[in-house]
Amino acid sequence: MNTVENRLIMTKPKNTKLSASLEDYIEAIFNLAGKDKTVRSTDIAKRLKVSKASVTGALRLLKERKLVNYKPYGLVTLTSPGRKAAADVARKHNILKSFMVNLLYVDLDTAQEAACRAEHTLGSDVIGKILAFIEFVTAGSRNGYDVAKEFKKFCKNKNIKTKMNA
Repeated sequence: MNTVENRLIMTKPKNTKLSASLEDYIEAIFNLAGKDKTVRSTDIAKRLKVSKASVTGALRLLKERKLVNYKPYGLVTLTSPGRKAAADVARKHNILKSFMVNLLYVDLDTAQEAACRAEHTLGSDVIGKILAFIEFVTAGSRNGYDVAKEFKKFCKNKNIKTKMNA
């Protein structure tokens, strides 16, 4: 059984907060939705590498919370609150991935996987501080002092592996 499936089974959903697994599902739906905003459950299963039965169970829970429109064997769409929740998860994911790739020089695959795990556990305060740090470093780079570049040099001198000197 996949880790996403394990989290879904082991985590009882709370009405106020989504489990990491359910966040993965709404994020997958959000990312898969095309121009018509619809997704098939088989696409979700492929994206998350889970069984169709796991997708069905998750969709039922998300429907109960009014985050998706779903009927068995039908197309899946996010409701307005579902789109907002999914956009929040995707935003956290993108901030974390950007931080790891562009400032810590973590390779993209590793950053993608780490961001996927961290997006569920880091609160909005921590994500906000990371975003502020990214903005601070970016502003510093425009003012002539490139903190990220200096960090890269530091890692190289300390023989700390980065994507740039791997």
